[in-house]
Amino acid sequence: MDKPSRRKRAGAVAAGLALAESTGLWLRTGRPGGNIVVRCREGHLFTTLWLPAISVKALRLGWWRFQRCPVGHHWSVVTPVNASGLSPRERRSARRHHDFRVP
Repeated sequence: MDKPSRRKRAGAVAAGLALAESTGLWLRTGRPGGNIVVRCREGHLFTTLWLPAISVKALRLGWWRFQRCPVGHHWSVVTPVNASGLSPRERRSARRHHDFRVP
């Protein structure tokens, strides 16, 4: 197989994975990306920038990400949650706690 064909295949696979992550994020949160409410393994809620196929502040582990929790001040695996399923108090708490912003 020549190099252009390998590049095209790799590009198609990368695009397919990005589309799958975007679709999964949409189904789980109702949003395609951006500032998403996430929950760490200890149950803390906070807001983080979640862009499908891009990870600047976290280590990607498939559907999950490993990043610093600003609520408990620890490193943890986080997963997106649907903010509409949270209580008003939980939503306010998640908005108050945002991980560090990317300049």
